[in-house]
Order: sequence, then structure tokens, then C-alpha cells
Amino acid sequence: MDHTLFSSPASPYVRKTRVFLRELDLGDRVAERMVSTNALDTDPDLAAANPLGRIPALARTEGPTLCDSRVITRYLNDLAGGDLYPAARLWDVLTLEALCDGMLDSAVSMVYERRLRKADKVDEGWLDAQWRKVSRTLDSLEADWTEALSGPLDAGQIALACALGYLDLRHDDRGWRDTHPALVAWLAEISTRPSLAETAPA
Repeated sequence: MDHTLFSSPASPYVRKTRVFLRELDLGDRVAERMVSTNALDTDPDLAAANPLGRIPALARTEGPTLCDSRVITRYLNDLAGGDLYPAARLWDVLTLEALCDGMLDSAVSMVYERRLRKADKVDEGWLDAQWRKVSRTLDSLEADWTEALSGPLDAGQIALACALGYLDLRHDDRGWRDTHPALVAWLAEISTRPSLAETAPA
């Protein structure tokens, strides 16, 4: 195979790329390599491929390793000649993807705040501020994006499904489902797709 995707099953950013692999039928061109890595202890092979030490990273036999999930998903879509970034709706799709990735940035940073700091050093005010960003984004998606979510599968929808799945995994205690029924119903339906079912975090 001419590509290797450095992965970890719990990462929502990695999950996006793994969903793309399945939706675009690229399993015969991209090998998935699971690594054990974290913010304090980077896997050496990953660091050699991506100096940032972050996942996902897509190593190629021709050209430098690609990093950042949105770069990788655009590349995979082009590699397969896919339509997950449709030209007619490109700016809406990119905006939805960016909103979902921004929501993930806040949600993931909340996990690191508790995981990497001593209990008496955790900044609860900062955690609440990050959750407000998530909550505002969820409210906007619930109110303004229903029509976009009812169309054909695209990169923005994949990003949203992975983001909501991560909220279930790491922040279920915040009760996001209680006030966003449209998103809950949409997630239940889209999660039946094999690409999402196969990559769901344990």
C-alpha cells in the first residue's frame, strides 16, 4: 500500500478519516496503523512521520506526511474521486466541518484539562467556558442546520457524527441530548451506516 494512516481508536479526528476510508472504499490503498500516543508521550514512529506528534497523520510513499484531519479528508476525497465535498455546496460543507472541529477542539481540551492536571489545579471556570462554546454550537446546529443534515452524505455530516459521538463518549454527563432532539434523532439514523458503526469508539 502507498499510504499509512496513523490512528488511535478513541480520537474523534482520527475517526473522521477512518469513516472517509470506508465511505470512499480506500481500504486497498491505505493501511491503518494504530499507535499508543498522548500529549506527554509521543509514539516515536508517529513523531518521525509527523513532527507535531499528532494524529491523524497520513504517510505517503510520494510526498510529505499529511497532518490535520481536514487536510487528510480532502486528500482522501480527491484520491478516490469522491463527492464528499460537493462543489455546489462546498462553503456550507466546509463551514459545518469547521464548526464541528471547533466544537471538538473545546471538548477534547476539557478532557486534557482534567487528565493532565492535578485535581486541585483544574480550572473549573475554564472548563465551563469551553463547554459554553460547545453548547452554543449545538444550539446553532439544532436551529439552523436541519436542512443541510437531510441532504446526501458529505464531509460536514461526517464531522458532526464524529463530534456528537465524542460528546457521548467523554461528556455524557453534560446532558447535551436533553435539549437537542433533532440532533439526537439525526445521529441515531446516521450511526447505522457501516462506516460509522465500524469506527464507533468503545
